[in-house]
Amino acid sequence: MMKAFSLEGRSALVTGSSQGIGFAVAQGLAEAGARVIYHGHQPRPDVIPDPEAYLIADLTQDTAAEQLMMDAIAEDAAVDLLVCNAGSFFDLPVLEMTRERWDRTLALNLTSTFFLAQAFARQLVAAGRPGNIVITSSTNGFQGEVNSCAYDASKGALLMLIRSLAVSLAPHGIRVNGIAPGLIRTPLTQEWMVPQAKELLTHYENKILLGHVGAPEDCAGAVVFLCSEAARYITGEVIVVDGGLTVAQIGKA
Repeated sequence: MMKAFSLEGRSALVTGSSQGIGFAVAQGLAEAGARVIYHGHQPRPDVIPDPEAYLIADLTQDTAAEQLMMDAIAEDAAVDLLVCNAGSFFDLPVLEMTRERWDRTLALNLTSTFFLAQAFARQLVAAGRPGNIVITSSTNGFQGEVNSCAYDASKGALLMLIRSLAVSLAPHGIRVNGIAPGLIRTPLTQEWMVPQAKELLTHYENKILLGHVGAPEDCAGAVVFLCSEAARYITGEVIVVDGGLTVAQIGKA
């Protein structure tokens, strides 16, 4: 009998997994039975005990995505799951935004995702193996936020990239899906959340239907599901993980 939600015998590369959502997703995949290769752009954090399971790459650099995939395959030739989670926020207020920050945003959030997916798919197609790709977008991909033009544009582009890759890779047995987290408490969001915590959290707690800001672990289950046989007939879809933030027009009174 099929263990629909088990990832036993599977191997995954999770980008941007040294902390935050990526780390929680990597842990979730491991709990489901997958072997996980972690990735970050800084030295290995202590929470990842196995040095061989951690790869360093600055994905804003040309060819870094392709090299990262080659390094992951060298570490584990059986990699058949790819979670493209690496991303960040570099925006300035819109009238002060620079081309350098715009280019860096798209290089990390969008361009590296495509070339990672391409390099991954090439390996699988050459070997005649199926696989799964999950891409982390954001609710910013379909709802604009003040002074976030580059970030919002990159996340919106990922929503279409998920669909386009799903169309192109389906004949090769590769499913492509995504998640769109809402407000999740991570090192990235903490930078602007903490200084105005009380007022901001009160506002969001009234807007989020489930009444609280999300934790990175709240994203893990959706990714595990999308990578598993339980989702074998799903491709080109995006699961919103936002506690209901984008569902209600006004929120709670």
